[in-house]
Amino acid sequence: MQKSCVLVFLWFSFFCLSSASTKPNVLFILVDDLGARDLSNEGSTFYETPNIDRIAKEGMKFTRGYATCQVCSPSRASILTGKYPTNHGITEYIGGPVGVHHRKRGRYDSHLPPEYERNLKASEITLAEAMQDAGYKTFFAGKWHLGGKGSWPTDHGFDINQGGWDVGGPRGGFFSPYTNPNLNSGPKGESLTLRLGQETAKFIEKHKDQPFLAYLSFYTVHAPIQTTQALWKKYRDKAEKTGLIQNKERFLFDRRLNVRQAQDCPVYAGMIESLDKSIGIVLQKLKELGLGKDTIICFTSDNGGVSSGDAYATSNLPLRGGKGRQWEGGIREPFYIKAPGVIKDGSTSSTPVSGIDWYPTLLELCNITSPQERAIDGVSLVPLLQGEKIKARPLFWHYPHYGNQGGEPSSIIMEGNWKLIHYHEDGRDELYNLLEDVGEQNELSSSESTRAKQMRVRLDQWLGQTNAIFPTKDPAFDASKRSVRWKQIKTQQKAGLEKQHSRFLSPNYKPNKHWWGSSVD
Repeated sequence: MQKSCVLVFLWFSFFCLSSASTKPNVLFILVDDLGARDLSNEGSTFYETPNIDRIAKEGMKFTRGYATCQVCSPSRASILTGKYPTNHGITEYIGGPVGVHHRKRGRYDSHLPPEYERNLKASEITLAEAMQDAGYKTFFAGKWHLGGKGSWPTDHGFDINQGGWDVGGPRGGFFSPYTNPNLNSGPKGESLTLRLGQETAKFIEKHKDQPFLAYLSFYTVHAPIQTTQALWKKYRDKAEKTGLIQNKERFLFDRRLNVRQAQDCPVYAGMIESLDKSIGIVLQKLKELGLGKDTIICFTSDNGGVSSGDAYATSNLPLRGGKGRQWEGGIREPFYIKAPGVIKDGSTSSTPVSGIDWYPTLLELCNITSPQERAIDGVSLVPLLQGEKIKARPLFWHYPHYGNQGGEPSSIIMEGNWKLIHYHEDGRDELYNLLEDVGEQNELSSSESTRAKQMRVRLDQWLGQTNAIFPTKDPAFDASKRSVRWKQIKTQQKAGLEKQHSRFLSPNYKPNKHWWGSSVD
């Protein structure tokens, strides 16, 4: 009886929140390259994220939230369209080479990656466009990376764009002056991360009397890793005090690249704190304006934390791998929804959910009918928010490219706790039971051969239904050259990484005179 009363109350609250006369505002926070273990509430004891943790605590935390791809552009397009990358066509980060141009990377890979869409299609009806049509004022701040001029945020439903354009990283670094055609530089040394939070807070204040979508899409914590001297010192001292500074070996070679095994980089920790502070600025503005009960807050990342390649900045353990890779560290993300009146504070869900689900979930929460002329792959998570269930379904991934972080061309099907990875280079399959082996160390395709074959059939059917495209064999492939490269990575590169990351913790560390421009004499 008590449970029934609670459900009735939640349904009534949801109806009130979503009624046409009281459209809820939406704050969508998307972080670049944030790992599943990069937050205090997700188990990190080194990084500090009180503001982000509050979103998780006051809403629903999905313990198995996933991006739709292990790299950025595909998963970003999926959030805005509700579609898998195979259906919107952006299967690689925009700018990644294809065909024979891939050889210029000097990796001696066995296959040539296929072509992909280089712009978010104008025919897509994005989340912003659907909300704009329903009377919402729409705002975008930060990283876009979904096409060049003509395919920027204002071409896809956002009324205002602060900083979104072609590129995937912060040209010029994280401190003003910026190299960004859509964001004026602030005073020298100004933090880009804090600036984006401030711009979002200004937008909210200006449009507080009408329903709004504020889409805050950070460039951080993408490379280059940069912070202030004060934040570096704070976390350098913390590493020493907690014994992390004694780490003798931080990297382990796994398959194709070295992988970071410890969270002890003080530069990266400083970036995490700036991220959290920026989000705190926006949350405080909502509180000041009395909009807390009228605003849905979403928080997630576009792919896993960078444990290999790029800046080798963080560790995702116990998850295997990270950004660019096919294992859980590359695709599992923080995934939080705070919807006042709909969700009981401190709720959690272990149901696997995906980036394709943001679109239908937010439209339902805002009482907006999903565009009928556009089929989407995601499902609304509102039943889960209300303590109910959604129909069991498989989740899929298809990445026919080579990640800069050691990822291999592969496709994935996940059914409950079972995950099958199919590799396009040699046709092999890997099967893991994530409930018993979240670190994907115990491969079960032989002992669970019937299950593996059945899952492979369903994966192949999905790939055919979505007209997936695949890499092709490179006739110039030389396996001996690849072996020599991998040996060099395991030895010389590993030694260089160990030295570099140990140096970050040296009491005399100073990257340059002005700490990447954050300190100006």
